[in-house]
Amino acid sequence: MASGTLEVVLLNARCLKNKNFLVKMNPYVSILYGNQVRWSSVAKGRKPVWNEKFTFNAEYPGGEHHKYKLIIQIMDKNKLSCVDHFIAQTTIYVKDLVSMGVETGKAHLRPTKYRVVLPNKSYAGEVSVAVAFTLDL
Repeated sequence: MASGTLEVVLLNARCLKNKNFLVKMNPYVSILYGNQVRWSSVAKGRKPVWNEKFTFNAEYPGGEHHKYKLIIQIMDKNKLSCVDHFIAQTTIYVKDLVSMGVETGKAHLRPTKYRVVLPNKSYAGEVSVAVAFTLDL
């Protein structure tokens, strides 16, 4: 079994649907990979910019299929009620990326825009993300 580091660069989002009509959005992102979770800082508005880097431990083969999914959830930080609101999410499948990285030592996906959707799968904006895998030697 090979192991390495999965690096996720969260760049920005745009066209996010504002669910709160009275105040501006305060979006942040949670990124899930297997049982690992990372959170971004809180940004402002419908076009937030983060430019943040997150790392996850990755193994190949990892056995379970869910380990090869990055689930990116955009949330709205609610400063008044302490209950954050779900905005949208997307899933990035990285099994092929990790497999290629195990073979070559490193593999990457350039910055790409991913559609984020509501629970009913309707469009709710875009998030830009880059992903890389580096094999541990």
